[in-house]
Amino acid sequence: MLSLLKSREAASSEQAKLERCYANGLEKEAGMKGVVFEGIRKVAWRDVEEPRVQEPTDIVVRVEAAGMCGSDLHPFFGRELGLDPGTVMGHEFIGRVVEKGAEVQTVEVGDRVFSPFSTSCGACFYCDQGLTSRCSRGQLFGWRAQGVGLHGGQAEYVRVPLADGTVMQMPSQLSPERALLLGDNWSTGYFCAEMASLNPVGLTVVIGCGTVGVLAIQSAKLLGAGQILALDPVESRRKVALELGATHAMAPGESAKEYVLQRTEGRGADSVLELVGLAEAQRFAWEVLRPGGTLSTIGCHSAPHFAFSPSEAYDKNLAYRTGRCPARHYMKELLESKELEQLPIDRLITHRFEASDCEEAYRIFSTQQNGCMKAMLLF
Repeated sequence: MLSLLKSREAASSEQAKLERCYANGLEKEAGMKGVVFEGIRKVAWRDVEEPRVQEPTDIVVRVEAAGMCGSDLHPFFGRELGLDPGTVMGHEFIGRVVEKGAEVQTVEVGDRVFSPFSTSCGACFYCDQGLTSRCSRGQLFGWRAQGVGLHGGQAEYVRVPLADGTVMQMPSQLSPERALLLGDNWSTGYFCAEMASLNPVGLTVVIGCGTVGVLAIQSAKLLGAGQILALDPVESRRKVALELGATHAMAPGESAKEYVLQRTEGRGADSVLELVGLAEAQRFAWEVLRPGGTLSTIGCHSAPHFAFSPSEAYDKNLAYRTGRCPARHYMKELLESKELEQLPIDRLITHRFEASDCEEAYRIFSTQQNGCMKAMLLF
C-alpha cells in the first residue's frame, strides 16, 4: 500500500531523534535493507550486504533520503543491459556519516552529507580540469556488472569511496530536496545548458521536460538564452517549463518544427538541448537545428548508432556536445547560487514514498502516474 507523505512535523521529529542518537554515540546497526534490482521491471525491498569501510578513504553513510532518477529506469526497463541482479539501485542520496576511514579529512562521523552520482578523487588530471565525472578512479553509484562496481544509495546505508573528493557537508539551511537536485538533476541540467552555446537573441529548443529538462530551461535562462521553446508530450511538464523560463511550450511533432522555422526565417534553432535519450528525439533535434548550430545531448542513449549520419552532421556544420555531467564540480558552484532557494521544489519533486514501498514507487515513477515528475524515497 502506498504510504502517506511524511509531514514536516514527522520529518523534524525523525531528524531530532537521529541527532540524539549520534550525540549519545549510537553505532551503526547490524544488517540493513535496500531497494534491489531483480530484473526487468522488478525491484524489491530486501536484506542486502551491510557496507563497511574497505579503504582508508571510505566513509559509510546512513541514508535519510534518496532520489529516483530517469537514469534508474534504463536498467529497470531493460534499455540498458548488464546490471547485476541484487544490485542496490540509485545514485542520489543524503545522510549522516556513521563510519570513516583513517585518511578521510573533510567529514567526521555525525556530519550530514550529500553526494553526486559518481565518486571522484579530487586530485587526478580530470578532477583538476573540473571533469570529475571522468575521474581516473571514479565509479557510478548503483551500477555493478559481473560483481564489480558500487551499490547505490537507495538503501539504509551506503559505502562512499574517495569520500574527500566525493561528498560535501550539507549546510544547515540546505533542504534534503535541494541537496538531491544539486547532486544530479540541477547539475546535469546546468551542464547541458552550458554546453549549448546559447544565443541571447536566438532560439533555443529543449526536448524533454522532466526534472532535468526543466532545470536545463532554468539554467539556460540564467545563462542568457533568448527565446526558449520547451517540447514535451505531458501537459503538466510543459506548465512547469513555462514557470521556469520557457517562452513557449508545446508537444513535439510537425507543428513544433513549423514553429521553429517560422520564428527563425526558415533557418532553424541556434541551440537544441536534448534530454530524452531516444533515437526519435535525437533525429528531431537534428531536424530543427540550423546549420552551424549546437546540439547539446544529456539524454542517456542506449542505441548503437546515431539517428543522423556523419555526412548529415558534416552538411549541417553541426557542433555536437555530450557526456556525463561532472556533478561534483557543479555542486560546489551551484550551492552558492541565489536561485537555489527559489527552485519550486513541490513542482519538481512531486512524490515521496517510504523506501519499503519501492515496488509501488517504481511503478508510479516509471509510468508518470498521478502526475509524477520526480520522486524521493524516505528512510
